[in-house]
Amino acid sequence: MPRNRWSDLDRPPLDERALRRALLGEDSLWRSLEVHDELGSTNTELARRAAAGEAEPGAVLIAEGQTAARGRLDRAWSAPPRSGLFFSVLLRPAPPAERWGWVPLLAGVAAAAALARTAGVDTGLKWPNDLLVTVDGAERKAGGILAERVGTDLLVLGIGLNVTLRAEELPVPTAGSLALAGARGTDRDPLLRAVLRAVEDWYGRWTAADGDASAAGLLPAYAAGCVTLGRTVRVELPGGKDLVGEAVAVDGDGRIVIASEHGVQQPVAAGDVVHLRPAAGE
Repeated sequence: MPRNRWSDLDRPPLDERALRRALLGEDSLWRSLEVHDELGSTNTELARRAAAGEAEPGAVLIAEGQTAARGRLDRAWSAPPRSGLFFSVLLRPAPPAERWGWVPLLAGVAAAAALARTAGVDTGLKWPNDLLVTVDGAERKAGGILAERVGTDLLVLGIGLNVTLRAEELPVPTAGSLALAGARGTDRDPLLRAVLRAVEDWYGRWTAADGDASAAGLLPAYAAGCVTLGRTVRVELPGGKDLVGEAVAVDGDGRIVIASEHGVQQPVAAGDVVHLRPAAGE
């Protein structure tokens, strides 16, 4: 028998009309909202629409399931339909382009705050784009963030978050979900509303400060939630080189600063971080 959108009663579909009523408005950053049963990738589709002039800034595109979802470095990932939140938004940032690297970081701050408030789950930020939760005493990746430019003035920001993913459904042992982390609620509608409102709030602060993360309060907020800081890490850099040291700071450009064993500090703008040891005191 073919599956339909109500075939898993533990995973009801999102209510598109209710989400529109709650989130869209003249004073809102969000101008349009669509929920699709299935898309290849919300980021890819929204970027295509933006490039073709078919989407305006403030568009929110949501998929109940994705067939070609991807993260950083075009890594593929998958999740059962309606087991999480998979969405992208289109932005036209006003601050200088050299400060746009803060957009995915502010999305992480916003998502962590929203999840703590709405689901009661402490969410750590692993630089640059992972959302971590604790499952059975171990860190697990429950979400990721991907920002991509479209042309010279637009940015697509995508967020993927595992909400009700069960242990037997985990794609890799290091994955997790809000449910596995003991969330007090896994209703995706209020979770999505909370995340989008928090993104709007932080994006507004960052914009008002012309992209100055310190003036916006974003830099200290990110540093406070970043579980990478204070840890010994290996950064896998573009080109195949590795950098090992302690993550000591996030600088004003959103780069992670790594201190080598000789005390030399090097800021890193892009790379995959592997946590080698916990921070002192953990």
